[in-house]
Amino acid sequence: MSEKNTCGSKGWTPEQLDSLAGKTYVITGTTSGAGFEATRILLSKGAKVVILNRNTDKSVAAIARLKQEFGSHADVTFIRMDLAVLDSVREAATEVLEKVPAIDALICNAAIAQVAKREFTVDGFESQLGVNHYGHFLLCGLLFQRIEESKGRIVVVASEGYKLGLKTIKFDDMNWDHDYNPNSAYSQSKLAQMIFAYELQHRIEEADKHVKVYVCHPGASKTSLINEKAGFMTRMTWALMAASPLVQSAEKGSYPEVMCATEDHLKQRAYYGPTGLMNFGGPVGACKLEPFALDRDVAAKLWTRSEKETSLSWSL
Repeated sequence: MSEKNTCGSKGWTPEQLDSLAGKTYVITGTTSGAGFEATRILLSKGAKVVILNRNTDKSVAAIARLKQEFGSHADVTFIRMDLAVLDSVREAATEVLEKVPAIDALICNAAIAQVAKREFTVDGFESQLGVNHYGHFLLCGLLFQRIEESKGRIVVVASEGYKLGLKTIKFDDMNWDHDYNPNSAYSQSKLAQMIFAYELQHRIEEADKHVKVYVCHPGASKTSLINEKAGFMTRMTWALMAASPLVQSAEKGSYPEVMCATEDHLKQRAYYGPTGLMNFGGPVGACKLEPFALDRDVAAKLWTRSEKETSLSWSL
C-alpha cells in the first residue's frame, strides 16, 4: 500500500534531474547493483562521486567501466572502507574529510543480507547488524559536520524487510545468541537503520542543524545482495523470482536513493520507493511507513546502544 504519489502517476525517474555539476555525493557499496547504477546516474548529470567499498579490485574495475562510459573526465574516486570493521570506517572517514571539501549527500547504500550461518564482525557484532547499522551509524556521525557545513543530506537505503519478524529491536539479544534466523536478523538490521534515521531527523531539528535525512527502499531488484552466504533455498527462491517480471532491474532499484539524494520538497518523516504490487516495483514515490519504525522510546535506547558500541558520541 502506498500514499498518493506526489511524484506523479509515473513516479520519479532520472529524467526529472537537472544538471548536478558542482555537487558531490559519497556513496557506500557501489561495485555492482543499485549502488553502481546510482553512481552512473549521478555521473551522467555531471556530479562528483566518491565511492566507499571494501573490495579494491572491484572498485577499480567499476571506475574503469564508468570512465569508459562517460569519459576519462568523469569525476569518480574510490576510498577503501569495510563497514564490518569500525576502525576501517574511521580511517575512511578521516580520508574523506581530508579529500572531500563538501558533501551534498551521503548515501548509505551498502548492505549484506540473509547470512545463513551466523557470523560476527571484527568488533563482535552479528554481521548484518554490524555492517548495515553500526557501520553506517559511525560513518554518518563522523561525516555529519562536513554534511552540515554543506547543508547536505543523508540517505538511508532500507528494505521492505523491516516489516518482517519483530516490530521492535531485540535489545536483550542483539547478537542472536538464541534462535538465530538469517531473515529475522536482516530485518532487525534494516529496522535499526530506519529507526536511527528517523531519530536523527528529530535530533537535527531539535539542534537546529541543516541536514536532511531521507529513508528509501529499492523494491525487488536484480542485485547481488543474495549471494553465496545465503542458504540454498533462499538462493533458489531468489533465482526464480529474479527470472520473473516481479523483479525489476538494478537501475530502477537505484531510482529511490538517487531521488532522495537530489530531489527538493521531499518529506523527511516518510519512506520512499517503488509503489507497485507489494512495493516490488512500479512508480517511485512515498510508501506506507509502519508506525513502529517511529517509536521514539525504542529509538532513544537504540541510539544510546549504538553510541556505546561504536564509541562515538554525536555532537548534536
